[in-house]
Amino acid sequence: LMSGAKKTPYVDGSGLKNTLEREAVTWLQESGTLDISAMSVLMVCSVDRFGMAEALAKHAKSVVYGDLMFSLGIPIALHTWATTQRLAHLLLPIAVRLPFQWIYPTGEKQEQNTPKYTKYFQAAELIAGDFHYIKRYMPSDLRGKIILTNTITEEDTVELKARGVRQLITTTPVFDGRSFGTNVMEAVLVTLLGRRPETLTPEDYMSKFKELHWKPAVRELNPAVV
Repeated sequence: LMSGAKKTPYVDGSGLKNTLEREAVTWLQESGTLDISAMSVLMVCSVDRFGMAEALAKHAKSVVYGDLMFSLGIPIALHTWATTQRLAHLLLPIAVRLPFQWIYPTGEKQEQNTPKYTKYFQAAELIAGDFHYIKRYMPSDLRGKIILTNTITEEDTVELKARGVRQLITTTPVFDGRSFGTNVMEAVLVTLLGRRPETLTPEDYMSKFKELHWKPAVRELNPAVV
């Protein structure tokens, strides 16, 4: 796909994952919107949300990293960011050679829900990361939970509300009832900045976020549920 793009820039969302998602966690803590420092967190997959994962490691009371469980099907929870990084360096050279559908929900699987590792969902106050992983494996009872993610549709919001989710926070802005993926939003930013993505720095992205007044979108779904 990338080799076919001769003139048009292409992006994968990593520019926003390194800036917007990292900043979102810091903003939630420092603005008083969430006291992440008092929360236990389930990060369903950290290697594809490295900025968010690093910020949560810095601010949260505790974090369970679900990379092995949700991406590779290995029933081992990781409890430190340092261990997760070490394993990533060892396993990623192998994992990236696997068929993509083995490690990430694609096609019809994105609409299927098969609860898995439920105890980690139940133990967490804040569930963070890629929504396709959350949607694929979340339990039916999410009463009182807070979800930090993006790529949410109106139908997803209705489903999370029905499962008892207290608060839904998306790192990307909501347009017409949905938040788009970091790849789409990064493409918008690159277009607005009018420069090749390889020339952009984190500071360029952050400056544009401030100009556009982009900040996490916080929605109360079941505010009375605790």
